[in-house]
Amino acid sequence: ESSLRQKPGLTSVSVGLMNERLEAIFNPNILCPDDIVAMVTDMGYGAELLPEETKHAVAELAIHGMTCSSCVYLIESVLTEASGVHTASVALATKKCRVKYSSDVIGIRHIIELINGAGHFEASLASSQSRPESLSYNKEIRRWFSLFIFCLVFAIPVMVAMFDPLKAYLSVSLVPGLDVHSLAMWLIATLVQAVAGYPFYKSALYALRHKSANMDVLIVMATTIAYLYSMVVMIIAISAKRDTPKTFFEVSPFLLVFIAFGRWLEHIAKGKTSDALVNLMSLQATSTILVSLTDKGTIEKEEKIDIDLVQTGDHLKVVPGDRIPVDGKVVFGSSSVDESMLTGESLPVPKDVDHTVIGGTLNQTGLIVVQATHVGADSTLAQIVRLVEDAQTSKAPIQRYADKIAGVFVPGVLFLSLATWLVWFLLGYFYPSDIQNKHCIEELRSKNGSTSPFCLLENAFLYAVTVLSIACPCALGLATPTAVMVGTGIGAKQGVLIKGGAPLEATHKVNYVVFDKTGTLTHGQPSVVEVLPCDDQSTKVQSTKVSQPLLAIIGTAESGSEHPLGQAIVRYAKENLLTATFGTVDRFRAVPGCGLQCQVSDVHSTGESTVIPTVQSQSSSPSDVVIGNRQWLEKFGIEHIPSAVQSVMLSHEQQGRTVVLAAVNGELQAMLAIADTVRAEASLAVSTLRDIGIESIMLTGDNRRTAIAIAQQVGIDTVYAEVLPQHKCDRVKHLQENPMAGCPPTATSRPVVAFVGDGINDAPALTQADIGIAIGGGTNVALEAADIILMKNDLMDVVAAIDLSRTTVRRIRINFVWAILYNLIGLPIAAGVLSPVGISLQPWMAAAAMAFSSVSVLFSSLLLKRWKKRPRVVLATPSSSMTSGSTYSQAHSLV
Repeated sequence: ESSLRQKPGLTSVSVGLMNERLEAIFNPNILCPDDIVAMVTDMGYGAELLPEETKHAVAELAIHGMTCSSCVYLIESVLTEASGVHTASVALATKKCRVKYSSDVIGIRHIIELINGAGHFEASLASSQSRPESLSYNKEIRRWFSLFIFCLVFAIPVMVAMFDPLKAYLSVSLVPGLDVHSLAMWLIATLVQAVAGYPFYKSALYALRHKSANMDVLIVMATTIAYLYSMVVMIIAISAKRDTPKTFFEVSPFLLVFIAFGRWLEHIAKGKTSDALVNLMSLQATSTILVSLTDKGTIEKEEKIDIDLVQTGDHLKVVPGDRIPVDGKVVFGSSSVDESMLTGESLPVPKDVDHTVIGGTLNQTGLIVVQATHVGADSTLAQIVRLVEDAQTSKAPIQRYADKIAGVFVPGVLFLSLATWLVWFLLGYFYPSDIQNKHCIEELRSKNGSTSPFCLLENAFLYAVTVLSIACPCALGLATPTAVMVGTGIGAKQGVLIKGGAPLEATHKVNYVVFDKTGTLTHGQPSVVEVLPCDDQSTKVQSTKVSQPLLAIIGTAESGSEHPLGQAIVRYAKENLLTATFGTVDRFRAVPGCGLQCQVSDVHSTGESTVIPTVQSQSSSPSDVVIGNRQWLEKFGIEHIPSAVQSVMLSHEQQGRTVVLAAVNGELQAMLAIADTVRAEASLAVSTLRDIGIESIMLTGDNRRTAIAIAQQVGIDTVYAEVLPQHKCDRVKHLQENPMAGCPPTATSRPVVAFVGDGINDAPALTQADIGIAIGGGTNVALEAADIILMKNDLMDVVAAIDLSRTTVRRIRINFVWAILYNLIGLPIAAGVLSPVGISLQPWMAAAAMAFSSVSVLFSSLLLKRWKKRPRVVLATPSSSMTSGSTYSQAHSLV
């Protein structure tokens, strides 16, 4: 990252360690994506540009039957002339073709047919990189295991040769200064350095070329210094015909065997961190049965094809026991489908003709034919996988501390190693009798009393190399991304999709959770429970039902509304009038949180074509209709609401129902009471949040009495009612800037607010909140604006998201503390601080400790896989009763 940030044209660079992805923001006038790929490749890392996730799809095909460049030209010409194909590039040597095309104009099967029809060619889709295998570390695991076995083969003889009996047997002098033991060690070290050390040397050289240093630099420095020092002292001893000196040839095989072993375990652990994502991807079917249907709906022809060849509109046969290949609609047959992977619903869901099905779910009982509606990257499962991948690519803010430390760690260790060597050399020179080195303590001074240079160098190099061997920046670098990867993965597995490391970290600081009412605390499927006729002159509410003409006018007016309350009124009108169509709506205007205004004409009833007169029997002219709350009707001059009507309204509102008034041609005509049932788990979620120190707040556009009634049912003490959608964002901002009394922020400079919503009008508040949480069944706008998506539509998952965040952040901190303490304790010991009390390390011991530190951080993060949601318990005392200190308040404009 630091090297790329120095390049002109690059604005932002983020590298995901665990999923090996790089995301960059760059100036297209200076750079192109291929330039960035070249930069990364030049640093010694393999890199390739991922295909764009747009309608301009990219496919790679394998083509057999090409013989010369003429075949290449023919295929490219045929493809580029086809409508929808943007570019086509064919490589004769690799027999591959890369095609960029518009998936909404031409399908991949048609492209293959064009190639096959151009000559004696056989084209097929190359293996897709979106399979679960692409996330595995199998290749790296095999590579490091092979390297580990290679080093182990040579490390075992070195270890055996170090035992005193065998060492004495091998101490047969070949020439002065060289014995059998030293020669054998030199041969083994040379072979290990050349073969096993090659990937480390390559990585270190690339890093140094770009003026940076990584872990491989430390490894190369340790092994090279030990090897070259041993070579030099051995050559000097042979030239001077002295006794065989002490060498460190064993450092290379010992250090590299432990490094290879550690990285082998590290990649195994890394593979396990992506288990949740692999499990999600494995739900995707790899092939399916494409069928052709006759006009009568019977299967005429069927063909087994790869899942990547499925196109929108295809008819696919799904037999019992198979996974549904793509999102679609049932056009034939009936069955029950296991949708637990998305909804958490353990019971099978019945599916019949015209019912929608989701790709990746399991067909259980019957044969069905599904018409594909969303394929490839547009499918629900693909979008979930993409969300999890993006989350695991992003960095948690706490990672920046590790990045800063890693930037100076390796240079700092190199300086410490040099300082260690210098200190021990000086100590050995001036205070030889105090240096505890058993090997050369008797030879610290020669016969003339001067200090032996071999012993001085040996002692100093021993500690310097040990410092290089024990230092481990990898543990710091792995502390955060491994925990984030496991945390987001386990959350996705349990229905909590967290969009990145930043919201995962921030969620643990939440002080307030603000709930929207309709569709969040309630099911969002309201129903009309009572419709009463009334007029502004009535002294009492009429007991009769509203007339069909009036109900038809109201139903017609609401047919243009997308609000859940409006849809409930339309359903009620259709059910009571036994009709699927109403009249004509003109000049429709809806104001969220208030109501609607429109003109209604040509109203029909009971499925017949007879015109229903308006309430005033003026069928020749359209009716002006106003439907909404009291404040909305007052804007149109309908200010007087009879006391009898107000009394009934009050009764409904105290029961948590929403009351809507309808006026036609300036006169109050009807009152509609609409009820929306509270979610069963709402009170438990609010109570659990209170138990963990988080205040719950309701924010709704509904009237104050209805909001308070719902709040009483779920146990919320603070309610902001009659808040217009455009003011919800302001109320959230006000909470962020002004902590409520009795709930001060903890460990933060200001309160951290989470907002839970589901609708389009919740999107601004979801964006303004520190953490936006969207109900999975909500609108696409809300899902896009949110930081966390609750796929199972369960409010207890709000608690689960906060608990998962706290657990993950706690694990990150444990990883950091361990990685820092390891280096803070290990480096001084390696430098020989405790040697006066007889405690010191050999380089191979330091290498083993270093390998253990990285692996221990990975396995520490894997402990997050044991995380489970809090068990649901039945509240002993319902929290619906309100305390005397309840702070209900009617919201006002904050603009």
